[in-house]
Amino acid sequence: MHPDRQRKIRELFDEYIEMYAGRDDRLTARFSQNFSGYPGSGSRLIKDREEWVRITRQDFAQVPGGIRMELLDLQLQDLCDDVVVVTAFFHIHLPSDGDYFSTQVVRLTLVFRREGDAWMIAHCSYSVPYQSARDGEVFPLHSLQEQNSALQALVAERTQALHDSQALYRLLTEDAQDVLWRTDARLVITYISPADERLRGFRADEVVGHHVFDMFNDEGVAVVKAMIARRAQDEASGTPVGFLNFEVQHRCKDGRLIWGEVMSKPDRDAQGEIIGYHGITREITERKRLEEQVRQLAFNDPLTRLANRRLMLEHLDQAMSASKRSHRHGALLFLDLDNFKPLNDQHGHGVGDLLLIEVAERLKACVREADTVARFGGDEFVVLLCELGTQHDEATAQAAAVAEKIRTRLAEPYGLQAAPSAPAIGHQCTASIGVAVFHGRDESQDSVIDRADAAMYQAKEEGRNRVRFAPGAADAG
Repeated sequence: MHPDRQRKIRELFDEYIEMYAGRDDRLTARFSQNFSGYPGSGSRLIKDREEWVRITRQDFAQVPGGIRMELLDLQLQDLCDDVVVVTAFFHIHLPSDGDYFSTQVVRLTLVFRREGDAWMIAHCSYSVPYQSARDGEVFPLHSLQEQNSALQALVAERTQALHDSQALYRLLTEDAQDVLWRTDARLVITYISPADERLRGFRADEVVGHHVFDMFNDEGVAVVKAMIARRAQDEASGTPVGFLNFEVQHRCKDGRLIWGEVMSKPDRDAQGEIIGYHGITREITERKRLEEQVRQLAFNDPLTRLANRRLMLEHLDQAMSASKRSHRHGALLFLDLDNFKPLNDQHGHGVGDLLLIEVAERLKACVREADTVARFGGDEFVVLLCELGTQHDEATAQAAAVAEKIRTRLAEPYGLQAAPSAPAIGHQCTASIGVAVFHGRDESQDSVIDRADAAMYQAKEEGRNRVRFAPGAADAG
């Protein structure tokens, strides 16, 4: 990540922490209108911005004094120009008596999205392994105070007995939302906390005694095997390995698959030999869903669901590399709609959007599954054709056939219906198409795009609704 970009993401994060820790009501103005979030004391997804503002102000009212957030780890992800994600782990120190949160690891996930000139908070989720708050609370202080008193009494009464210390251990672990587990050196499970039954549906007696691989799908097993092999290789070279973090899908009793973030560490004897493993598993299914949603925003046009410019450039780079290996040609088609602006001016952008969606569907129907259709912006579309003929003339003829098919299909009349009860709006729209045939990496990406773009403008200048090839290729259309 470029240092300037990293610095910008860190500034957004530091600004959020400063306002949240200082209980600064100006933070509420930073929430996007299209907001979602998980409060730390519940599992309900909040999708209403005003509800999140209310929860935030309730949080500030319950703990009005400034809090201290002790940063343990920080991960910055730059997903695209307009979307960034920050994941941080904290200890929270409250101003009240009693260090109720200082031993808990709080995970905070923030998604910032640029909306106009400002960066807004599009998603916020806290994950803390404690019991749910009571009505009227955001921080579960009463529950934690009661739990803390009970634990102190238990410790005072039973610190002399091993049995009592085991009871305390179970009290601390078995009510946690995260799954605590332990295995022997052969990765056979020797202990798993009750949270696993709540998470995956398996009772402890159905898991203990079984190999840890039984918990994962095939891809997860492959991930764990690779990490074990890498750990062994690192330690053989003299590099000690502590905690390992990885994400794998887990099998549930009802057949579902859920995502889990696993933190694992080996147990060693006095000689340093591994005698087992222990760790924590935390469900991250919703986070993975959000990441996929963010990925879609980063690589797909939200209106037409086509690839966007960024994804098209990646596919073009891959196609040029594949062409170099296979010696087959490829072609880039640059399209611009001829009669788009009058439709927008007369009927509004909503009807214009309907036309763009219909154009996208027609384009996809004209090409193979291996080809790529993208929207570059406005009424400009790009089609990438891969694996054409090995001879230039053959590839040119193939590209010309597809371009003419697209030109003919897009020229057919459109019936655009803004609502089920509304009358259809008839519209005639053609396209000017420029084609650039390429081979391997004989030229740069920019050169291929510029040639196709120039050919498209030539088609417009010569009367529109036609196909023109970039210099060096035969004319068609």
